[in-house]
Amino acid sequence: MARPLRTEFVGDRAGLFRFGMKLSALTVLTLGLYRFWMKTRLRRWYWSAIRPGGHPMEYVGDPLEKLLGFLIAVVFLAFYIGIFNLILMFLSFSFWEGNFVGYAASFIVIIPVLFFAKYRARRYLLARTRWRGIRFGLEPAAWRYSMVAMVLWAITLLSAGALWPLMTFHLEKFRTNRTWFGSAKLSQGGRWYKLIVPATPALMSLWISLGLVAGFGATEDPAFIGGLFLSLPALGVFWVYYRVAAFRYLQSNKMIGDDVAMTATPRFWRIFGIYVWGNVAVGFILGIVASVVFFVLVVILLILGFSEDLSDAPVYLAFPLGLLGYFAVFVFWDILTQVFVRMPLLAHYAESIGITDPMALSALSQRDRDAFLDAGGFAEALDVGAAI
Repeated sequence: MARPLRTEFVGDRAGLFRFGMKLSALTVLTLGLYRFWMKTRLRRWYWSAIRPGGHPMEYVGDPLEKLLGFLIAVVFLAFYIGIFNLILMFLSFSFWEGNFVGYAASFIVIIPVLFFAKYRARRYLLARTRWRGIRFGLEPAAWRYSMVAMVLWAITLLSAGALWPLMTFHLEKFRTNRTWFGSAKLSQGGRWYKLIVPATPALMSLWISLGLVAGFGATEDPAFIGGLFLSLPALGVFWVYYRVAAFRYLQSNKMIGDDVAMTATPRFWRIFGIYVWGNVAVGFILGIVASVVFFVLVVILLILGFSEDLSDAPVYLAFPLGLLGYFAVFVFWDILTQVFVRMPLLAHYAESIGITDPMALSALSQRDRDAFLDAGGFAEALDVGAAI
């Protein structure tokens, strides 16, 4: 049997920072229009850095596809949400003499579209991803996935979160069992109850936190708030632990076709450290950047003869000053998050993945190229599942 195939990640933070700054500047200067090109180029950078067996992944998405898909999605959602909201508000005022029921129903109506958008975004992403020249793919089942996800979420909520492992497993199984790599279909093995043990600490922390909130609401005793300062950080730690354990178990029980198995060995403390120290670095650097930007703005106003109060600035200075503030804080925050959190996380997860019996992959044949789809436009419009 051939040696297991390991994955390398060859990206570096300095290169990503320079690249991200350039793309972000173009996005700001085009008032956001360049975001579709920015996302495409960032994905190509990330994909090329991931190299299973030394062969880089390829992302061949087209930014024009993304732009057109986004516009199509906006038109559809405007009609869908507008019509439903009009009907729901009319019924809400007619029968309940208020808008609360209408707003609640409007939120429920959009939930299936959110799951639909996430599945469609994943389908487009896989359809435009290749490795060793072979395309990935995902079968069309977005509305079915949406219905399954809603049922599983309802079961999870009714169980007060106890059946979260059931939802995690079956949603991943739904997606994996409809994923293809060339002529080979992926399959998800394992049992959902294997995730109960790693999920238990997070669930216990969640229930304790909810109990403390309920206790404070009933008694207004500040001691319950003090308890939250312990239970909420514990919930964060155990939630990361569950995510890492679930990824390890699910990935290690996947098969490509009948002969190729996958393994994953991500380390919890490594992932947790990236989250903690990465976000600390982002906050520290962003604080310095914000202070420098504020100082520069004050100096500019003083040179122009205005007071140090930025509200005294004339209207014609509002746009450039606002643009500078936006670029320096929000856009810079996204770049720093990419550099210190997302890239290290992706690198560690990628390097933890292995493929056994890789020789069987040589027998795979190419699959047909999927159609245009909506290029993840619904996910872009709804701001879900459309990240790098």
